[in-house]
Amino acid sequence: MAGTPEKDAITGQHTTGHEWDGIRELNTPLPKWWVYVFWACVVFSVGYVVAYPAIPFTNSFSSGMLGYSSRAEVEVEMQQAALAHKDQIDAIAAKSLDEIAADPALRNYAMAGGQVVFKENCAPCHQSGGAGAFGFPTLADDEWIWGGTLDDIYTTLQHGIRWEGNADTRLSEMPAFGADGILEPAQIDAVANYVVSLASGAPQTGSDGAVLFEEQCAACHGFEGEGQTMLGAPALNNQLWLYAGDIEALKAQIYKPKHGVMPAWGGRLDDADIKQAAIYVHSLGGGQ
Repeated sequence: MAGTPEKDAITGQHTTGHEWDGIRELNTPLPKWWVYVFWACVVFSVGYVVAYPAIPFTNSFSSGMLGYSSRAEVEVEMQQAALAHKDQIDAIAAKSLDEIAADPALRNYAMAGGQVVFKENCAPCHQSGGAGAFGFPTLADDEWIWGGTLDDIYTTLQHGIRWEGNADTRLSEMPAFGADGILEPAQIDAVANYVVSLASGAPQTGSDGAVLFEEQCAACHGFEGEGQTMLGAPALNNQLWLYAGDIEALKAQIYKPKHGVMPAWGGRLDDADIKQAAIYVHSLGGGQ
């Protein structure tokens, strides 16, 4: 009969009619169990679309007949978690930082909570454990630009550094000694070389750089390069650098300095979270 598929003599299966180099393609049907599973999945998917949120629209989505929402489920779980921790959070919100630090149980709780806050909000810049990075201060040592007491750290977290829109933000800016014509290139070289000697522990006393440093830099960084946390002026008498400590980097910073910015977390985080973060950060390098 015309149009009847040819049967393979060996397997008894019909062929598709395709042939390549004498090789015929068998038209082997799918196993029945696979077909049943396939249609069961189709029926299930239709039922799922009807019962659960599934179809996206322009500004919304289908809600489903069951009205289920994973977001609402998470919100309930978050409320339950907040209720379970309410006593500790209320205590942290009500007490001062020193009172929290003096209470071992509350301090341990604040440390654990502060670590979570730090990982979610601070680690992208300051790195895990406060290791720091180029342009982002290390928090795992005892060197602090704006002070390392609990209150200092809290203030920095609350108001940020050079953060526009916060009237109480930490604010200081180093002059652009080269770009603004305050110092000549030769003078910048002299100051940079003096800072290198200062950081090495063998300051070039009496040099041109030392004189210029005393005239231009000591008011903020201190006469011995010890820094001033009240002004946010880092110490220059050690090998800890926010950007880099080689001579070219120092000359670039003196010529036209970089000024980092840190967000003000007040308003983004509640007061209890900021206190917990302050307790945790204070512990990373021993605090002050």
